[in-house]
Amino acid sequence: MFHVVLYHPEIAYNTGSVGRTCVALGAKLWLVRPLGFQIDDRRLRRAGLDYWQHLDWEAVDDFETLEGRLAGRRFWLFSKTAPCALAEVSLSAGDVLVFGAESRGLPASLLAAHADRRLRIPIHPRARSLNLSVAVALALYEGRRQTGWNLPPNG
Repeated sequence: MFHVVLYHPEIAYNTGSVGRTCVALGAKLWLVRPLGFQIDDRRLRRAGLDYWQHLDWEAVDDFETLEGRLAGRRFWLFSKTAPCALAEVSLSAGDVLVFGAESRGLPASLLAAHADRRLRIPIHPRARSLNLSVAVALALYEGRRQTGWNLPPNG
């Protein structure tokens, strides 16, 4: 299982879509407060459809708490300024994929603390960034591709 972390997510629709993707790929979702919405927000439920009830998720108050809860796992922090592309590393089951807030990404202090574990998803220079839910989906699918799908068949 992969762990997906949304650090200070701002948009309920994105978080709902990420939750749906986590259900589809068997990942756990972690939300690091503060959040830009209420967990019971109807937009969150709408984007996640009826998947939210099947989602394995937790919210924590800060990144230090998250690191303590996931001690011993590899953390990969996503940033458009990271030197290494997602496809250039080998992901392992249990890895933690960390994404920042939609409007500002991850803080420089957090990126510096994990300088050897920063990844980017290559995009054309004309685009500033990918949508958060799209970036999470790409990273999770790459992780599943690398580690094997071993998911039950649809139906």
